[in-house]
Amino acid sequence: MWSDSPFALPGQANSYFYGYTRLLSLREAVLGEFVPSQTQVGVFTSQAQVSPGMASDYTLHYKDYGCRMEDLHQAMSEIRSIRIQVARGSEFRGYGPASIALSGVLALLVAAGQSRWMAGHSKHGIVSYVAVWVSTAAVALALTGIETFARSRRVHSGFASEMMRSATEQFLPALVVGCLLTALLLRVAIQDCWMLPGLWELIFSLGVFASCRFLPRQMFAVGVWYLAAGLYCLAAGSADRALSPWAMGVPFGIGQILVAAVLRFGFQESLE
Repeated sequence: MWSDSPFALPGQANSYFYGYTRLLSLREAVLGEFVPSQTQVGVFTSQAQVSPGMASDYTLHYKDYGCRMEDLHQAMSEIRSIRIQVARGSEFRGYGPASIALSGVLALLVAAGQSRWMAGHSKHGIVSYVAVWVSTAAVALALTGIETFARSRRVHSGFASEMMRSATEQFLPALVVGCLLTALLLRVAIQDCWMLPGLWELIFSLGVFASCRFLPRQMFAVGVWYLAAGLYCLAAGSADRALSPWAMGVPFGIGQILVAAVLRFGFQESLE
């Protein structure tokens, strides 16, 4: 582009000037400052030669632009940090009571169906039992995730991403531990898998307790429910060491309905 002009800038001065015009374009995009048009730049190049002093001036502009960009990046980083801190200190209203209550009803229905199926089949494997409840948990998680995403966008608007990330950070460790523990027991101690319902409920209670700080205070009672249910299932199941569908259906069915009730009415009390 520049070689077509009879006054093309020689050597290093030309590269300085070309780079400087690129920086001016970026400055206008980022800082909203005025940038000469290509026609104006062409007039400049056709009427003047670039001296070593002008090249030094361009170098100073390079440094000035770098300082401003550094300040801009620092300011944006501080804004992101503030948004994260605000999200962590605010109540999360993205969880939808409808999907969570539906997951509780689903747990009760699956327990009833599995109990009836097991009564008609003398042989039933541990792997099939676990597969049924892992699939049920996946469906419930998908339903909750879809409603949470849509509700967070509506309720928290500009802070939706930060709020959902903060909520996920609180509960995700419990889910990961539950998955890893299940895989480990199935791999090296399948004879002890009768403990899985109680262990799942204990781990779930830890996730509920971790989430209590940005949910209504009544959610602590739900954590206690899951904790008590897990301990009871471990104590009661130690006698025959058998897997019961109701050891999953009742704790999670009632527990999820309690969570939905707290989400439905707990936030209203916090506003009063």
